[in-house]
Amino acid sequence: MAVFQAIRTAVFYALFIGQTAIIAFILGIIALITGRTRLSWAMAVYWCSSNLVLLRGLTGVRTKVTGAEHIPEGGCIIAAKHQSDWDVFAIFPYTGRPAYIVKKELMRIPFFGWAARSLDCIEVDRKKGAEAIPSMMRQAHAAIERGCRIVIFPEGTRRAPLASPDYRQGIARLYAELNVPVVPVALNSGLFWGRNSLVIWPGTAEAKFLPAIEAGLQPDVFMDRLKKAIESESDQLILKADEQGLSRPVGPELRSKLDALRQSAAEQR
Repeated sequence: MAVFQAIRTAVFYALFIGQTAIIAFILGIIALITGRTRLSWAMAVYWCSSNLVLLRGLTGVRTKVTGAEHIPEGGCIIAAKHQSDWDVFAIFPYTGRPAYIVKKELMRIPFFGWAARSLDCIEVDRKKGAEAIPSMMRQAHAAIERGCRIVIFPEGTRRAPLASPDYRQGIARLYAELNVPVVPVALNSGLFWGRNSLVIWPGTAEAKFLPAIEAGLQPDVFMDRLKKAIESESDQLILKADEQGLSRPVGPELRSKLDALRQSAAEQR
């Protein structure tokens, strides 16, 4: 099973990387000549949807997204747990005109970075820490004025399932500065397509948009509500997937965390 799944994964990565390079090249050229166009947007939509199709067909990863009714009309921030590249593709169709916040290194890749900038992506230099915030805010304000919804992964990088949360202050600063609602997103995708994973495992990766947090709260109150919403619901999605049966190997550390989480959930009932 593992060898067969590794082969399926290798085929997926080959097609995924290949088509990403081709689409990035075309979009980069378009961006240099004319900026954002209907064609470039259509190609971005195709890239996300086709990756989900490839994942299902080649690796057996199905996609389930619920709770989109919680996304308000107009400007808002969508703040999602981040465990996998799947998160980008799965959230995309529900974001209207998204402005993803991405790290500077990606924006410096020829063609890919040019394409990303033309599609409203917001650059942040994580190495600068707090010094990067003013630039991010200027870009975020401009994106909101263009009618975008800001999409951010508050922990800044992909995290393993049930890893200790590590939320950065950038989301709190965005929340206070933009004065718009924040929609938390919980998910369990890392169970199937983990960070730097050599094998992608079959199963149903699930994302859930949660009720929006209203604008105007104190930063500490906001952060507490955001963490509790995302972490508690992500834990429930992970437990649900485990109860339905995981095809991936579950090591002692993850099994211990799953058992502890299940016991804690039972005690709270």
